[in-house]
Amino acid sequence: MKLHPAQAHRLRIERYVAPGSIEEALGALAESEGRARLIAGGTDLLLEMARGQRPDLDTLIDLTRVADLDEIALVGKWPGDGEIEIGATVTHGRVASSSLVVENALPLAQACLEIASPQLRNRATVVGNVVTASPANDTISPLRALGTTLVIASVGGQREVPLSAFHTGVRQTILRPDEMVLRLRVRAMRPSERGVFVKLGLRKAQAISVIHMTIVLDFAGSTVRAASITLGSVAPTIIDASRAQVFLVGRELDPPTVEEASRLVAAAANPIDDIRASAEYRSEELAVLSRRALESLASSTERDAWPSRVVTLAGSSGGRYPTGPGHAGETDAATLMTANVNGGPLAAERGTGTLLDWLRDQTGLTGSKEGCAEGECGACTVFLDGMAVMSCLVPAGRGHGAEIVTIEGIANGEELHPLQQAFLDQGAVQCGFCIPGFIMSGAKLLADEALPTVDDIRAALSGNLCRCTGYYKIISAVEQASSAKAQAR
Repeated sequence: MKLHPAQAHRLRIERYVAPGSIEEALGALAESEGRARLIAGGTDLLLEMARGQRPDLDTLIDLTRVADLDEIALVGKWPGDGEIEIGATVTHGRVASSSLVVENALPLAQACLEIASPQLRNRATVVGNVVTASPANDTISPLRALGTTLVIASVGGQREVPLSAFHTGVRQTILRPDEMVLRLRVRAMRPSERGVFVKLGLRKAQAISVIHMTIVLDFAGSTVRAASITLGSVAPTIIDASRAQVFLVGRELDPPTVEEASRLVAAAANPIDDIRASAEYRSEELAVLSRRALESLASSTERDAWPSRVVTLAGSSGGRYPTGPGHAGETDAATLMTANVNGGPLAAERGTGTLLDWLRDQTGLTGSKEGCAEGECGACTVFLDGMAVMSCLVPAGRGHGAEIVTIEGIANGEELHPLQQAFLDQGAVQCGFCIPGFIMSGAKLLADEALPTVDDIRAALSGNLCRCTGYYKIISAVEQASSAKAQAR
């Protein structure tokens, strides 16, 4: 039998370091002599390691315990020259739910909300998206359009690099092996500016971009006085639609101007054929999407589709993990790893794999399932320090000292969780394989939101796939549990 690519090699993490400070992290990176990588979310890196694409790595340095890297802050004078600082461990979920970012850098918030699913947005970071350096990574086009500077550090000191000079090719950057990106400094939009991010994917969630773009325009009245248009997934790096930018300056966004600018945007790219789309399709859709984006900016409707409530599945954590020296440490495969699991202490050897491997193979908690080993299906969803995450993309070492809840811990003793009962009542349980993940996502939504709407429910479950295609009953079960919760109050 041919194995799934993610199963052809099992993940092997020999040494796992969780430093408590930036200095400790930089020191560990310098001492590794190229055999270590920094990790915060690790949603790309762990897959590469599992597939044998990173045979040179034997150490992961996890930054999620470093307190000084998880801040979002507005600095400088605004309006005018304010900047939003985003630390290295700030997740997409936190950016999407940040009123500061939504108000002052809407395209970045829109891009973060388009990425993957709530569970992955609780792990994957904006800085990681930049460092991974794929032109399909959604946040890079808004970061470039807004004007972003990277603050980079090593044991030798710090340097600052504009994002436009950071990427040198597909998955290639100027970052040295002993360096880390401490934070991003993103220019806050002025009151005269409006911007929008648009994306074409093959489905509504968990979709890699076929194309994506960001348009930021500065207006004097109804006339464009400056334009920034950046395109992704159509070249080896993010590119500017330079001719379209120049063309728009000094013009109003009337239909002829929008049409010509859209043509120039499409002409700026020379896309390739790949598994997601042909070059011809990408070029045609560039014109369509840029026209729609410009029309939304012309009518000031670029914010209309933004949800009234961003579903994060992050609980009361605010999307932030516990940090500081008390959570720092180092483990290897034989370390007796201890965590608070389902309300009580649990200890077992860490092993070399993921948190899902530890739960299933080392502790015997087999309710969480491995459906894809890629963070695509949600069957492995657990709560880590109060947040819903895909445990197949969390290093086992990250569970050391953490609070973990699995499907086995959802019920209240002998009494089922209201959502479990609702699944039975509604006939939402089918083959059963995906159900633990759905219940974990739905239960976290119900804990976060008193009365979730149908849109909230769909957003919460967007990272969970049912192979029996029975989503209507599953949504009905969440609605029933929500109603029962409301009546009990």
